[in-house]
Amino acid sequence: MARPFPPLPRLPIDEVLPALRVALAECSSAVLQAPPGAGKTTRVPLALLDERWLASQRIVMLEPRRLAARAAARRMAESLGESVGATVGFRVRGETRISTRTRVEVVTEGVLTRMLHEDAVLDGIGLVIFDEFHERSLNADLGLALSLETQSVLRPELRLLVMSATLDGVGVASLLNDAPVIASEGRTFPIDVRYVPRRAEQSTEGAVAGAIRRALIDDGGSVLAFLPGAAEIRRTEALLTSSALPTGVHVLPLFGAMPAAAQDEAILPAPAGTRKVVLATAIAETSLTIDGVHVVVDSGLARVPSFSPRTGMSRLETVRVSRAAAEQRSGRAGRTAPGVCYRLWRPKSMPVCSSATGRRFCKLISHHLHSIWPSRGSSMPLPCVGSTHPLPQRSRKRASSSYNSVRSATDIGSHHTDARWRRSAYIHGSPT
Repeated sequence: MARPFPPLPRLPIDEVLPALRVALAECSSAVLQAPPGAGKTTRVPLALLDERWLASQRIVMLEPRRLAARAAARRMAESLGESVGATVGFRVRGETRISTRTRVEVVTEGVLTRMLHEDAVLDGIGLVIFDEFHERSLNADLGLALSLETQSVLRPELRLLVMSATLDGVGVASLLNDAPVIASEGRTFPIDVRYVPRRAEQSTEGAVAGAIRRALIDDGGSVLAFLPGAAEIRRTEALLTSSALPTGVHVLPLFGAMPAAAQDEAILPAPAGTRKVVLATAIAETSLTIDGVHVVVDSGLARVPSFSPRTGMSRLETVRVSRAAAEQRSGRAGRTAPGVCYRLWRPKSMPVCSSATGRRFCKLISHHLHSIWPSRGSSMPLPCVGSTHPLPQRSRKRASSSYNSVRSATDIGSHHTDARWRRSAYIHGSPT
């Protein structure tokens, strides 16, 4: 029976939805590749709700950040003419909006890990979607590894779908037992990329503020600027607000530590007759569409975690973004119309690939995996670095506690632990 939902506007992803339906009807897993703006985050879960294999069970979709989870749930609910918590809801740390009617739950990655801890069978869930999987995190990789184990040991009918804009689809497909790969061409609004190199004596904040002022004069629409962290955002905001800006321009920060209401305000459309400048961290790279943004200013920097094997602790480092991240950022300007991207480096300085960032991440996450599988030994070769890094004694003690927690949660037996490690090691060795 047809669902009583209003007709949805056409999106580029709609062209591959029939192929995706066939793939998931015939196979237990699939990989969907779609560029930014295709509509995969908000359209795919709704398009699969009436599939026979789902059997009226729930769909759980993972998002890398709380802001993205709330925004995705809100957009899907609006497209159905409902409020959040009806057919579509979300669960993030500190906030839950679901009901007995909820069929699509948008969650952050740590929530799925907790769900698997409480119920390894994932009873009542028919499909788990890993959105923006190229973002790479311990919880996302662990969640996929545990979901694969649940699928192979306890729930062969459970469907898994991995979605990304830049991930190597073939590599992930081989992890998912040679799952079919569905590719969408997406929306192709042209983006005028302009290189405005930062002078040697110029600060990052000064260069970004200067590019924003130029964009407000030369270009139309709102502006989205990428900076490495909250401190740089606050300093750039101070530089912009300390001098006169064009009439009707509002400056809004956007980073993870902000209250939810302030984050939501930053991604809402600017009021009629006004423009806004959103100063954001990498939180705005994926999964978000900020209506009205036609200009992106990219500092070319990001803050990423780095693991120290000597201290057993992680710290944040400011590094240059990868080519994939730079393309993701510029794509924010062309989501709904032609746009402009200002890059604050020379064309010859464009990152060649993401391998350096990938190696940094693999080194970090492989050490974290020792805290989940300490029985593999404290000097295990890292799957994508090709070296060994012994962990300190205090890290191995913390590892035992984490490992026992995961083992007791899944209660599947030690002979499956090796398979879980192999799957995770493969994930961490995949290109980003």
